[in-house]
Amino acid sequence: MNRIALSWSGGKDSCMALHELIAAKKEVACLVTTVPKETGKTFAHQEDVMKITSQAHALGIPLELIHCTYDTYTDDFLKKLTKLKSQYRLKAIAFGDMYLKGHREWGEKLAKAAGLEALYPLWSEQKDMLNRLQRFVDAGYKAEVIKVREDVLPAEWVGRQVDHSFVKDISEKQVCPMGESGEYHTFVLDGPLFQREIKR
Repeated sequence: MNRIALSWSGGKDSCMALHELIAAKKEVACLVTTVPKETGKTFAHQEDVMKITSQAHALGIPLELIHCTYDTYTDDFLKKLTKLKSQYRLKAIAFGDMYLKGHREWGEKLAKAAGLEALYPLWSEQKDMLNRLQRFVDAGYKAEVIKVREDVLPAEWVGRQVDHSFVKDISEKQVCPMGESGEYHTFVLDGPLFQREIKR
């Protein structure tokens, strides 16, 4: 079986990517999370590393931190990924991106440089994003909003649960329902793949 590394932010996108991979009987050997030295928090969501570590423990999947700088992000990612390829006997790396072509091109280029296949289990059309969000909620995952772009969403949405009410409300906003352009970020607390709930 091909062993896979999954780029992990701690949010709903990477969680649903994991969900799809597991459902397809893929072997996810490790989660990889980038941590810029400038902040000491995760690159994607500025999340506390201990929170991400708690998720990995609850999922029962090894977590590998990629320490980088903003200026050398890609090079640092590639160096660590090459080591992980050997360590975990990886054949591929998966990403949770859904329709932004620039993100996919970056990931495919990175994977190719490391001698790995790039997988995008959530890849779909922009018009399908509301259905994607609904599927996340229907799958039984529990997540909360940890960050919003206040130019497009209310600041008081921080702390909201991503539930059916959230799906309805965001469907009425002029934003991507999945927040693919950074309109909002989430942290997953529990769900079918979790052995225990994460406390924030």
